[in-house]
Amino acid sequence: MLILLGAFALLPLVLPWLVARIGARAFYVGALLPGAAFVYTAIQTPAVLAGHIPFETFEWIPSLGIQLSMRLDTLSWVMALIVTGVGALVMLYCRWYFRGHIEGVGQFSAVLLAFSGAMYGLVVTDDLVVLVMFWELTSVLSYLLIGFYNRRGASRRAALQALLVTSLGGLVMLIGVVLLVVETGTTSISGILAMAPTGSVVDAALVLILVGALSKSAIFPFHFWLPAAMAAPTPVSAYLHAAAMVKAGIYLIALFAPVFAGSALWRPIVVLLGVVTILLGGLQALRESDLKRILAFGTVSQLGFLAVVLGYGIQDAALAGIALLISHALFKSALFLVVGVIDRQLSTRDIRELSGVGRQAPVMATFTAIALASMVGFVPTIGFVAKEGIIAAFLHEAAGGAVWGIVALIGIVLGSILTAAYGIRFFWGAFWTKKTGGVAMPRTEWPDPPIGFLGAPVLLSALTVVAGLAAPLLDVVIAPYAASAPASSPGVAAPEHPAHLALWHGLEPALWISLGTIAAGVALGLLVNATGWQRRMLPFTAADLYNATLRGIARLSVITTSLTQRGSLPVYVGTIFVVFVAAEGTALLAGSDWQAQLDAYQTPMQLVVAPIMIAAGLVAVLARKRYTGVVLVSVTGLGMVLLFATSGAPDLALTQILVETVTLVAFALVLRRIPSRMGEHNATVRPIARAVLAAAVGVTMALVAMVATGARSAEPISESFPDLAYQLGHGKNVVNVALVDLRGWDTMGELSVLILAATGVASLVFVTHRADTLSRSTAPLPPAAARTRRPLVETEHGVRPRAEASGSQRMAWLGGGQRVRPEDRSILLEVIVRILFHSIIIVSLYVLFAGHNLPGGGFAGGLIAGMALVMRYVAGGRYELGAAAPTDAGRLLGAGMSIAVACAIVPLLFGAPPLTSFFFEATLPVIGHIEFVTSTLFDIGVYLVVIGLLLDVLRSLGAEVDRQAQELRDAAPVRGSNPPSGMSA
Repeated sequence: MLILLGAFALLPLVLPWLVARIGARAFYVGALLPGAAFVYTAIQTPAVLAGHIPFETFEWIPSLGIQLSMRLDTLSWVMALIVTGVGALVMLYCRWYFRGHIEGVGQFSAVLLAFSGAMYGLVVTDDLVVLVMFWELTSVLSYLLIGFYNRRGASRRAALQALLVTSLGGLVMLIGVVLLVVETGTTSISGILAMAPTGSVVDAALVLILVGALSKSAIFPFHFWLPAAMAAPTPVSAYLHAAAMVKAGIYLIALFAPVFAGSALWRPIVVLLGVVTILLGGLQALRESDLKRILAFGTVSQLGFLAVVLGYGIQDAALAGIALLISHALFKSALFLVVGVIDRQLSTRDIRELSGVGRQAPVMATFTAIALASMVGFVPTIGFVAKEGIIAAFLHEAAGGAVWGIVALIGIVLGSILTAAYGIRFFWGAFWTKKTGGVAMPRTEWPDPPIGFLGAPVLLSALTVVAGLAAPLLDVVIAPYAASAPASSPGVAAPEHPAHLALWHGLEPALWISLGTIAAGVALGLLVNATGWQRRMLPFTAADLYNATLRGIARLSVITTSLTQRGSLPVYVGTIFVVFVAAEGTALLAGSDWQAQLDAYQTPMQLVVAPIMIAAGLVAVLARKRYTGVVLVSVTGLGMVLLFATSGAPDLALTQILVETVTLVAFALVLRRIPSRMGEHNATVRPIARAVLAAAVGVTMALVAMVATGARSAEPISESFPDLAYQLGHGKNVVNVALVDLRGWDTMGELSVLILAATGVASLVFVTHRADTLSRSTAPLPPAAARTRRPLVETEHGVRPRAEASGSQRMAWLGGGQRVRPEDRSILLEVIVRILFHSIIIVSLYVLFAGHNLPGGGFAGGLIAGMALVMRYVAGGRYELGAAAPTDAGRLLGAGMSIAVACAIVPLLFGAPPLTSFFFEATLPVIGHIEFVTSTLFDIGVYLVVIGLLLDVLRSLGAEVDRQAQELRDAAPVRGSNPPSGMSA
């Protein structure tokens, strides 16, 4: 099972490539995997019947007790057969459904196969936390499948609606799962069921878990998302909304019901909401004129049936409920696939436009009638067997005086009548020859579909009869699951004879009630068709409530934004500072014991540097020019460099000076687009209030620092870092080893933040697109610029280097420098950069690889390499930057993050925890003794991310700003205006 899950994770990556080469026939390949999973599950049948439950486990997160454990008991066996069997047939069906279509089909095939794998994992896992993970994964994948037609607004809205409802329900369920896991002390589903815990915490957890299950299975009040999801392609409706996704909630209810149905709140919630869903779905199906929406509301009604029957939690209902589960998967997926054939052949699903199709497609009409017979419970289908068993079970409960048994029986009888009614409406609408005003409608011309197109619905429909005839065998298979539930609900005597599945139980009351519901339903269906009943059932629906909620959230967000987002940076910063002073000041005043460990100084350098830093800070406040203020603020940062260097922290000193330099460059790039003097456009307001707030922040921060020095009550773990760095990380540089090994998860999170920051900065600056075209956007440099330092001249054959350069002409030490305006060029700077660039890159590589034992590492090395790029840009402009780094910054960011993630994942393949480093050493001829730690690879990822970040900043704040300024200068003569002040190339 674990191998199959791995295959479900890998094969979807190949399918898009395969679709691009062989088209829709790639679905044949996609069907092989769920087919193989179906065969494997079928092979396990003897073991399941014998009680030897197949079980596989892999320790995933031992510290949390979470395992990738797979268990194939009776319920999981049934669900796995449904998920994989129907999944394989739907994949084969897609080959014909998407014939002639390529756009988007590759992604669709991959997502559909991945969804099949997620559902397979969900129904076979024995770990409750892993089940939640698969649960949310199915929600995300279903979002992609429902929104396949992403250019249609209805598809996008339906996909978002399904995602919001099922994901929010899943988050509520997660809270319940946490409560249950904490209460029982285990994440094993079989272990929890064996304990059968009770208590108020367990009851609360069960209610929260039911919220997730009911939302996933479209039970009232969450039922509205399922009909809207019919905007998806028909194969999605057949698989997700008939056989797989909506069954996830039913599966969870069926899993817990035998043990927890006796809980005080379980039956009232499940039975009441299930009955309401049965009636709402059935009534709404009667008024629909779209074949797919008739089936959609019918599915809602049938899911209500399943929730009531499987959630009631007694043996007879459980036995019949599993039969109904199998029946529903077969007949409803077959009916959806039939609708897909009709829609594909006729481009319509409206019953008002269809007439006489049954006479032209007798085979399809016949097997549709068989599937409908199973849906309404007609002999000899499995639907008949299940329906009779359900009515018999609840008749006994009602006779015993069980209140919820009576409610369930009434709902099931009324729902069965509605089921037969909308079943008649469906068949009449799809295949009957209709009349308008007593005159027959023109026959809808029917082009015969390929035989393979009908294969899946015909087979699924036929299986409803096969399963009905094999009911005694099915009874033997399902019996172990039913035996896990109590014989009856509290206060009701157990049946004298336990129920069993069979086509004939004699002339008992359940049979007559079943036949009566069919007769009444047929009469109701004919009446509806004859009268043209199109009245709206309810003045206000759950869908209306959902839309009203969304509108309310949108309005509230507009109001909140208008109140808080005033467009004033001082207001935003001031708000942050006020909250900081209030929160930290309250914490300080509330503290009972203040302890401070203060020294006047630790090193003489502090006596020299501290006054300079203080003076620079004070002068920065008085500076009227922005750049002057930035430089003065940088003095405080450079002062920290000296403090670090003299306090035994060379790594911090190196990193600080590089960060300070890069920050200064970034500020300089930004300052080109704003006025040079502060208050030039908007004068400073409320200076006294600002001064008071600034002083309050300073005093608060100073108090926090002083109190924090004496607040530690335990020995810090960092004192063990030197030994851990050498023993575990095999390095002498504690700072670097901590970053890439001991605290690698923190660093990985920081890398993610850097990537988000780079993307955010670029998104604010780039106007039209995110791709890097700056170095190629206009008038790219000719190849000659890269091969010569001689000036270029225009000739009749193009741009060529001048044959002889006179002394008055500048040499092209940098190719991009020839695109810089003459007044902005510096030949001295070009020469220096040309000489130093490659040396700086080599130094950055040395710092990268030496950082494990000496000051440096990936972060410092990346900053050094970034500074080399800064030099190329400053000396040669944006084209020189393109020549220095001829790749997109996003690729560097992605490559670095991918390497870091790989360093976390690869150890798992060898049975080690994530981010475990391995140490290799050897003695080689000539080279001598060498040592290598795999955490160096993680450091290389950091190195690439930092370079990508700086490159992104340079290309957005530097090169893109240059390009926009150039456009303004070029347009200025036309408009008769000048570019804004402070803007240069």
